[in-house]
Amino acid sequence: MPPKTNQALTVRDVAAYLNVDEKTIYRLAQRGELPGFKVAGAWRFQSVDLQRWIDQRKRLSAKPKAKGVRAKR
Repeated sequence: MPPKTNQALTVRDVAAYLNVDEKTIYRLAQRGELPGFKVAGAWRFQSVDLQRWIDQRKRLSAKPKAKGVRAKR
């Protein structure tokens, strides 16, 4: 779990927390899909922003799908 402080997390920290490859974190951040910011050219993330992002994703995945609508692959 990310630290409870306001310390900025690195790509490595976030990748370990989400159990994904670091390349996935870079890709999501560059696309603006994962909330982050750059400091001296390096991506950094705040734990509070990540938790909000996770909560949003959980709500979206919990919504029932309409009949006859196929999920994107």
